[in-house]
Amino acid sequence: MRMTIDCTNKKGVIAPEIYGSFAEHLGRCIYEGLYVGENSGIPNKNGMRTDVVNALKELKLPVLRWPGGCFADEYHWRDGIGPKADRPPMINTHWGGVSDDNSFGTHEFLELCDQLGCEPYITGNVGSGTVEEMSKWIEYMTAEGDSEMTRLRKANGRKQPWKIKYFGVGNENWGCGGNMTAEFYAHQYRRYATYCRNYPGNKLYKVACGPNDADYVWTETIMPLVKDRCDAISMHFYTWCKSRAREVSLEQYNELMKRARLIGKYIDGHLNIMSRYDPEHKVKLIVDEWGTWYQKELGSVEGFLYQQSTMSDVLVAAVSFDIFNAHCDRISMANIAQTANVLQSVVLTEGERMVKTPTFYAFKMYTGHMGGTLLGSFAENDNENISHTASINENGEVFLTVSNASLDKSYEFDAAVVGHEAKEVKAEIITADRLAYNDFGQSEQVNIQPFGGVKAVHGGLKITLPPCSVVSVKF
Repeated sequence: MRMTIDCTNKKGVIAPEIYGSFAEHLGRCIYEGLYVGENSGIPNKNGMRTDVVNALKELKLPVLRWPGGCFADEYHWRDGIGPKADRPPMINTHWGGVSDDNSFGTHEFLELCDQLGCEPYITGNVGSGTVEEMSKWIEYMTAEGDSEMTRLRKANGRKQPWKIKYFGVGNENWGCGGNMTAEFYAHQYRRYATYCRNYPGNKLYKVACGPNDADYVWTETIMPLVKDRCDAISMHFYTWCKSRAREVSLEQYNELMKRARLIGKYIDGHLNIMSRYDPEHKVKLIVDEWGTWYQKELGSVEGFLYQQSTMSDVLVAAVSFDIFNAHCDRISMANIAQTANVLQSVVLTEGERMVKTPTFYAFKMYTGHMGGTLLGSFAENDNENISHTASINENGEVFLTVSNASLDKSYEFDAAVVGHEAKEVKAEIITADRLAYNDFGQSEQVNIQPFGGVKAVHGGLKITLPPCSVVSVKF
């Protein structure tokens, strides 16, 4: 096969936020996954798990979305501030019906973001909350003057306001966020967003609830009503499978990869509609929930959505990243669901132990694209098994990722490089059986290894791409 990487064709900057994550009050994502409390015997800093924080910093996590998800539209922020002994517990009706003691609230989330060095992305409650509640939350977090909210924040230990950039006005309001019609939500958005104020020194990047999957009617309906009042609309897309992660049949695997590639078609459909109402492309698209969704693991709690991650998830992630990167002029963020112990997580925890999942290594491999400029590239002989991205950074280093979803075919590439010399080549690989996974107390089956199957030749590269693999090349 032949591939061309055109370093003279620079197409747009790949936002680091495309490699963002999502943390919801769901199962063991927050409690036990990210937060164990200051009095835990598990090593922590101000209640945040040290091992998980260090792992996420290894991924250069750019942005973290919270508190949901469906949980966001039943979350009332005042229950999560002040002395923890005084915080009222709540029943998490969406996820397992368990009691949430609200010990992880606004201050704790923003402390976590400080430790990670990432941007917070907060989702406000439209489904069961009021305009006043949302407005005062933003004032509490971002205002500097003298008011009831700023005095309350200071009384709770935070003198200076936080910088909050990303703010979502509701979540899945077509479903768990209120079962609203598109037109009704659009009018609600206009009302709520009006009172999401930009206090001095802080400017909100407002995100309206966008479509699920291929719901083009939702996008068509809301765009003319919200386009002048939002910076982006969100989209949700899951790669479903009716089996457990480690029990996926060959047929299910092929359907999994087919479903993963489908997001590109849906993104194009929504962007085409958005372009009709916003020809200058001022409104961006955010895919703030995506990832694989298997049946829960045996023995895990109903409603906690705990699943393993396998080599198959690496390939789903690679395909997804490549699609997001290819649309970097229109997609400003994406957030995998979720960060720890829920759905396609990057880490799993069990007491004091933590495991980096195969998906963790997919993210780690792709950090080379963060903030880079997308390059024009294509592979001849269109092959759905092959997915790739090429980018160049400010130091003139070209970074190429190529994945092969075939389980039995390897591919030889002659990659022509235009406008750049391929030298000082470094290559790495993730490859394993499609059902390989990383588990507690065992050596990792899936991680990043040096790769010798890439050579610099006159005019470009020669690449050998093994079956069921993702390869990165820097030169």
